[in-house]
Amino acid sequence: MTSAKIIYASLTGNTEEIAKATKENLETAGIEVTIDEIDSSSPSDFNDFDIAIIASYTYGDGDLPDEAVDFYDELQELDLSNKKYGVLGSGDTSYGNNFCKAVELFEEAFAKTGATKGAPGVKVEFDPDDEDLENIKKFTDAIIK
Repeated sequence: MTSAKIIYASLTGNTEEIAKATKENLETAGIEVTIDEIDSSSPSDFNDFDIAIIASYTYGDGDLPDEAVDFYDELQELDLSNKKYGVLGSGDTSYGNNFCKAVELFEEAFAKTGATKGAPGVKVEFDPDDEDLENIKKFTDAIIK
């Protein structure tokens, strides 16, 4: 059975909601899913799964959350060349070009691991609305293919 690991960082609960919606969509498709918070996880956890997913909020002017910095640094050192990955995030569009910058940063980190991008990143303003939930569904459909 195909398995996925979702690791998320959430301050207000918005990104946790995104991660849980992703989990539900994957499980509906028959994927075995494990989900954990980033501060209780290690990037090496991805070694035991077929699909690696990170959901993170963006802090301030395009910064990773404090609890995600070490994870981000360690992720880039892994060889995940036999894995698929995807990244989702929440943020505030008032930050302009830095809106959901964590999505881009984690995609760059995954690219260094040799993993295959399974779906385009998903950026959500604050908490996911119906359109965002549809985009998360498209994300999960793409990453499964």
